[in-house]
Amino acid sequence: MIRLLKTRPRTVATLLLWQRQYAVSAAERLGSYASEDMTNVDHLVIGGGVAGLAIGRQLAARQGSTLVVEKNRGFGMETSSRNSEVIHAGIYYPKTSLRTRLCIEGKHMLYTYCQKHSVPFKRIGKWVVAQNDEQAEYLRQLAVHCADVDVPVHMVSQKQAKHDEPFVQAHAVLASPTTGIIDSHGLMSTLHQDLTERGADLALGTEVQAIHRDNTGGYRVLVATGDSDMPHMAVRAATVVNAAGLWADRIACMLVPDDHEWHSKYKLHFAKGRYYLHTNSSDSPSIRVQRLVYPVPDKQITSLGTHLTLDMGGAIRFGPDLEWVSSNTDYATDGGEPIKNVAAAIAEYLPMIQAKDLAPGYTGIRPKLQLPGGVFRDFVIKEESDAGFPGFVNLVGIESPGLTSSLAMAQMVDRLLH
Repeated sequence: MIRLLKTRPRTVATLLLWQRQYAVSAAERLGSYASEDMTNVDHLVIGGGVAGLAIGRQLAARQGSTLVVEKNRGFGMETSSRNSEVIHAGIYYPKTSLRTRLCIEGKHMLYTYCQKHSVPFKRIGKWVVAQNDEQAEYLRQLAVHCADVDVPVHMVSQKQAKHDEPFVQAHAVLASPTTGIIDSHGLMSTLHQDLTERGADLALGTEVQAIHRDNTGGYRVLVATGDSDMPHMAVRAATVVNAAGLWADRIACMLVPDDHEWHSKYKLHFAKGRYYLHTNSSDSPSIRVQRLVYPVPDKQITSLGTHLTLDMGGAIRFGPDLEWVSSNTDYATDGGEPIKNVAAAIAEYLPMIQAKDLAPGYTGIRPKLQLPGGVFRDFVIKEESDAGFPGFVNLVGIESPGLTSSLAMAQMVDRLLH
């Protein structure tokens, strides 16, 4: 068990010095710590979402100490729990991209892990539906791509589609049988249990405020603890993994000067998405579907469209829509597309849906490297020796299919460090 040192001032003079530190920068405060007043760890993982938990679990299997720090009061409270809870097949992205490779690897690992650890999941499959000839051609090209990356898919005839899903309207259908759904909270709880059983620690309510490269090797990291008695502590880590999700660009840039290329190279853009619930009210149509239903995505794969998903209890939900926002903390459900427009988009493949059948559910925010209207950007998962920071791994732009890829990402980070 790692001892988190919150050293108290030894003298009145030291106490006055510490009080004055509230007026100085976090970087200056970090520099004031003596070595003996720091907590030492072998692996420090910043971020307690599904990626951080998976990485912490993976690194904890090695000799040495592992500490995962999470600024929120619980793990997985941001992107990891505000999503569609889908196990993706890996069908959309370029063949050589990390998003394709890690999704496919991660999918197989995740199904195995869930079965072994009794994490709730269902391999229910998914349809991508076209509404015209142009979209149907996209599906045929997508099927060729899937064959190239060894992901099983098949076209469904209109007659078969109408038989299997009578409520769904489609000009053409591509079926993805290895797509599934998962209880994301159950997964993260199990990963947390796993990492602690392996001897790692998770420190909640612990926010990183400064990072320095240590002259003797490794890194010094200042964290705010939320403890009014001793609000800060310092950690000295041999290796650091930045898995901070929506905050990953800010964490990375704590390590570099203001004119460093990381400020532009790793800058995140925030795509807010709203999810809507099917109301199932007495005057709403009774709709039954057996699988996930997705429209054809936009050309840059910025969004997979406002799709139909099922939760583990079988309830229907729709989303997410897409709104570019400046804040990565704005989870309000108001604003965005008028609900009648959302209903119209859904009605293209589910004609019985009207605006009155939808109720606001929740929102999520995706951390995108891709600019609004810009071209596809891949995950960044990089050990930064080339930039002068050996043993520091950045994970930036980890959005969909991040949950599916989490166990494969953890293995990749382990290989980068060891």
